[in-house]
Amino acid sequence: MKKVIIPLPSFDFDPSEVAIPWSILKNNGIDVFFATPDGKPAQGDQMMLSGEGLDPWGWIPIVNRIKLIGLILRANKDARQAYAKLIQDNNFNNPCRYSELNVTNYSGLLLPGGHAPRMKPYLEDKTLQSFIVAFFESKNENDQHKPVAAVCHGVLLAARSISEKTGKSVLYGKKTTALTWEFENSAWKLTKYFARFWDPDYYRTYTEKPNEPKGYWGVEQEIKRLLENESDFINVSVDDPNFKKKTSGTSRDSFNDSSAGFVVQDGNYISARWPGDVHTLGLKLVELLNK
Repeated sequence: MKKVIIPLPSFDFDPSEVAIPWSILKNNGIDVFFATPDGKPAQGDQMMLSGEGLDPWGWIPIVNRIKLIGLILRANKDARQAYAKLIQDNNFNNPCRYSELNVTNYSGLLLPGGHAPRMKPYLEDKTLQSFIVAFFESKNENDQHKPVAAVCHGVLLAARSISEKTGKSVLYGKKTTALTWEFENSAWKLTKYFARFWDPDYYRTYTEKPNEPKGYWGVEQEIKRLLENESDFINVSVDDPNFKKKTSGTSRDSFNDSSAGFVVQDGNYISARWPGDVHTLGLKLVELLNK
């Protein structure tokens, strides 16, 4: 049976980017396992689940239960239902440690994202990055590279994983997408000026110093610096028949409709931008695993 490993931070992973692909993989007969820094179950970003704290009054107890902007920004119904099932899963509740990960145990790798500050240990963990390098460089019984899927900040984690053989990122020479600056900046400005004003950088995991250009530490910009060519970072083409839907920042794909989803494939590596792409990403990962 195919086995997929999903490394997670201890806290604040994006619920949609984990629970939806997990559900799709499970429904297609694929075993899914998890890893965390300390071997304890991970916790998703509760704000993304409830929506509480994303409105201008989100800092006021009791009143913060009233949600307007929070209803728009939180995980949708499909993701919340999938998350409720995920946290009951035996494998989710019994993860291994990053230090125990072994490439030979798994058929595929999924790197989810999340943007809250407690994602940083996951994005910066050298042990996890070494595992990712080994996974990208490994092959299966058919002498093919094993499938790797990454979404949002998960792509940043992959980009930061530097091969000792080449001295370059595992994404060097590959085509990829990730959280675009357009999406990241829009969410940042929305919460900074209209919603979570007391915590303006909630949507920016890394921010710029005074002497650095705006967006220098945005996900898209950092990844581009680690690719062979900036043009290897792919966004939706204006010729795409669903361009407006894919780039609206409000439309999401679903189990029955992938028109809003956007996934970039380069061999057995696939990438996506944000939670609105994860149904498409999960289905594509199943396809690669079953080749």
